[in-house]
Amino acid sequence: MLRKVAQNIWVQEQSQKYYGLEVGTRMTIICLADSQLLVISPIKTDPKNIEQINQLGKVTWIVAPNLYHHLYVADFQDIYPQAKLLVAPGLELKRKDLVVDQVLTQDLIKFDNELEYCLFAGFKILDIPKISPLNEVVFFHIKSKTLILTDTAFHFDNSFPLITQLATRILGGYRTLSPTILEKLAIGNKNQLKQSIKTILNWDFERVIMAHGTIVERQGKQKLVQGYQQFLGEKLSLK
Repeated sequence: MLRKVAQNIWVQEQSQKYYGLEVGTRMTIICLADSQLLVISPIKTDPKNIEQINQLGKVTWIVAPNLYHHLYVADFQDIYPQAKLLVAPGLELKRKDLVVDQVLTQDLIKFDNELEYCLFAGFKILDIPKISPLNEVVFFHIKSKTLILTDTAFHFDNSFPLITQLATRILGGYRTLSPTILEKLAIGNKNQLKQSIKTILNWDFERVIMAHGTIVERQGKQKLVQGYQQFLGEKLSLK
């Protein structure tokens, strides 16, 4: 079921396992001007969910925000053939079967000044099966002061199974808003990574929605700073 988390923002969650760990996954829907809907990270859905979405407005954009969250994009395209598919750089090469309308690059789409976005860069390809660069596009909904991430930070807590709690205590992302050891191994250009974080910290956000973990409702910017300071091993500025 869709759940409203802020003015003009809804999410839907479902179960998902990653290497045997229950990490869950989350789709975010933003209602912009003229009831145009932007769907970030589509998940598996059913007629009842589609009916709920249709009651919110018209699906105008479908977003695959990185090179991992694309499994149900084609399904959404079948349901909403009029919607434009926006993808993170590189996904058009990974999923050549998808009909891509636009690869998201900086300031390509203005979204009527309701929504901003940037490419989170600085990660490289790892020589590990199924691990590829994030190439993630992150979004900022201005009016609700909400940052929407996908896999650039996680936030697991005691609402997750015990095995997930134990694993993320070791890997990272448990009770912190931060990446994991896997992302640390994938840092390719630290200066580029820090510039991406700096761009995000210029946004005035309070809430943070991520694909895996519990939504942070308050002090999201401070918590993201703390998480990335620990991740990078150096101090970051809020300004």
